[in-house]
Amino acid sequence: MQMQNSRAMTIAGSVLSGLVVLFLVLDSAIKLVPIAEVTDTMVQLGYPPSDAIARGLGIMTLVSVALYVLPRTSLLGAVLLTGYLGGAIATHLRVGSPVFSHLLFGLYLGLMLWGGLWLRDPKLRTMIPFRA
Repeated sequence: MQMQNSRAMTIAGSVLSGLVVLFLVLDSAIKLVPIAEVTDTMVQLGYPPSDAIARGLGIMTLVSVALYVLPRTSLLGAVLLTGYLGGAIATHLRVGSPVFSHLLFGLYLGLMLWGGLWLRDPKLRTMIPFRA
């Protein structure tokens, strides 16, 4: 029974992590190009209309996602992505973005990111136990 439960947690964690990774890779891709909507959005958020800044953010996100995907460095990747998402939350707070759709979106992704990692990594579950 314990083995089946552990396997189900690992699968659920992989699916949850996969959704976060998919979103962040797509987000990085549009910043690497960068498309006009990225530059326009950066200006709306108070940043200069710089392709270099957009590309830098895209590269930083891709590197952090790669670290998150690799089992040996997944914890480091999660920490780096948490910082990145925290910056996004702070930016949206500063410009007065809508709370549930924009401001808290980084929180939603962060919860999925850490939840996925917690479900797929038994060592993390021993470090951060949830008890009923």
